[in-house]
Amino acid sequence: MASGSDPMATLTGAPAVLGSYTAQDHRRRLENIGAFRRSIRTAMRTHLVTNYLPGQCAYNLCEYPCRQCWAPNEYDEVELDRLQAHGIGLIQVMDEWNDQLGLFGGHKLTAMNPEGFRRFVDMVHRRGMKILAYASSGYFTRTDPHFRQEWSRPGEFFFSGYWNMARCSPASPGWRAHLLPRLVRILDEFEVDGLYNDAGYINNARKSVHELAGDEVPAFDETPEYDGALADLLQLIYAEVSRRGGILKYHADETLRPLVGEAKVYDYLWVGEGRVGSLDRLRRETKNHPPYLVPCVQFPYIQLETGDEPYVHAIPYLQFPLLEAGRPYTGERALIPGVEYAPDRDQGAPADDMTDWFRRNEAKWKYHQSHPDGPHIYSEWGPVPPRADYRERHARWLRRYLPLVEDGTWAWLEIGESDLFAHRLPEGVVASAFANREAFVVLANYGGTAAEVAATDTYVPADELHAVPSRSWRIEAGAIQILRRDGRDV
Repeated sequence: MASGSDPMATLTGAPAVLGSYTAQDHRRRLENIGAFRRSIRTAMRTHLVTNYLPGQCAYNLCEYPCRQCWAPNEYDEVELDRLQAHGIGLIQVMDEWNDQLGLFGGHKLTAMNPEGFRRFVDMVHRRGMKILAYASSGYFTRTDPHFRQEWSRPGEFFFSGYWNMARCSPASPGWRAHLLPRLVRILDEFEVDGLYNDAGYINNARKSVHELAGDEVPAFDETPEYDGALADLLQLIYAEVSRRGGILKYHADETLRPLVGEAKVYDYLWVGEGRVGSLDRLRRETKNHPPYLVPCVQFPYIQLETGDEPYVHAIPYLQFPLLEAGRPYTGERALIPGVEYAPDRDQGAPADDMTDWFRRNEAKWKYHQSHPDGPHIYSEWGPVPPRADYRERHARWLRRYLPLVEDGTWAWLEIGESDLFAHRLPEGVVASAFANREAFVVLANYGGTAAEVAATDTYVPADELHAVPSRSWRIEAGAIQILRRDGRDV
């Protein structure tokens, strides 16, 4: 270190707002925050952005069940390089990382190939990315030799594809004693950066089975608005992940979040999986959930008008869609000899959640046979055929989104009364604002026709370096405009 240098001038690993902002940077940030605070009187939600990794990817390691045990190779090295260049900061692997059917001597709470998975985790870490491993605080394989029926309420199971799963009660001491030590082992033995918890739980408000599990202990208040035992269990899991500096992503179902009161039980909430019907419904029902949300668009259930639609519905609400990548998804998992598959329709699932798993995988298998060199599908819920520009479009929108959400940004979501606009916003138009060293306004038009918006300050399109500042903006139906305030207005 040079003589007289400030040892605090650069904090390795700290976000820029802590480690490298100059006095002028802090001045600009505070002035932008102050300007928006004076102008915005009401908003649906305000939030200070910290510790946020919006570039997230579900990485398909392999298809499970499978004929041969998966192992990482040069394909994964190349794919992870692509994802790093794309801007991905967080990799999650789904339940193909484990061996839930015991095909290779393992089980649902350990790796199919322990040594291979450690190598893959190291490959992710060498690129500066984080990795989450799939686990579940509720789902457990009914054919596993360790499963005990008294952990689960009668009839609380589903059988679809190869998943023959009980929904274990969060109030079952036996289930907790089996689950929790194994979650700790996943974190410690494989040195992953956290867990993706696919809950496997039906909220009290939706329960149809009220008979308690055999060893269930009713210790907590249970109401349609509060899942007491679940809240206790999730807080224990979250505390253990947080103790290691880790990340926990949670998935309840469709557009739901866990009904745990004010308890903090996740860092990211995955929404959209299941029959949400439309991105408009997904947006309306999740827009006021606590941050951070990661929408997952399942194409068997959602038809898009345009490829930009997932970003239009997400970005104004501090959300960014999940990327699907990894190894090609072929549909072969539905064709493995010796595996017990469910009948065509799910057993033990709600009538409106029936899926034709075999039909979807058959379509993907046929597509892969005729397109072995791509473009590829990367998940069970990917469309057939895949969208050729899917990755490029995701990367382009991620580049636009990242400046809005750098650490230290204050966000005002769905602005109500304000002085930012000369007139009341047109019907169907939503505005959100983001303030840091730069000040941004995002305008989204969810109406059926184009709309004109008049701002009181001048703005330029955020991704156009030489655009002429303007106060008037036309927002096409089903589109968003990301605007950066002209610095001369500060």
